[in-house]
Amino acid sequence: MRRAIELSRAKMQANEGGPFGAVIVKDGKVIAEGWNCVTSRNDPTAHAEVVAIRAACDALETFELRGCEIYTSCEPCPMCLASIYWARIDRMYYANSRDDAAAIDFDDEWLYREVALDIDKRNLPTERMMAGDAVEVFREWAQKPDKVSY
Repeated sequence: MRRAIELSRAKMQANEGGPFGAVIVKDGKVIAEGWNCVTSRNDPTAHAEVVAIRAACDALETFELRGCEIYTSCEPCPMCLASIYWARIDRMYYANSRDDAAAIDFDDEWLYREVALDIDKRNLPTERMMAGDAVEVFREWAQKPDKVSY
């Protein structure tokens, strides 16, 4: 956790992004680090946890991180939390809370509420299109004998 906090400070002071850092550990060894790179990479998905997950998957040459733990300087936003689940990380540790983040204008509470709504009740105008064409690809995937399940 100390390293995650150090990254959050150092990269924030270097103007690489917001004050967030993350470290992924496997078998007691750090295998990847990440920090918020949203503004330095012009990438709204480059949150510390996502950057660390990408680096860990590259380092381990895998798309899942079973057997790993993540240490993050702040309770993850909904996108990062979902990424941690999708990566199948075994355990998460965090320092600052989402309330601490909200107090410095990183308030994700609206997003927590938004994703819980039915799709037609969300603020983002959404319209379903070409479902018949798209479902054909899903049917093909279901029958694909050499698919890599995940």
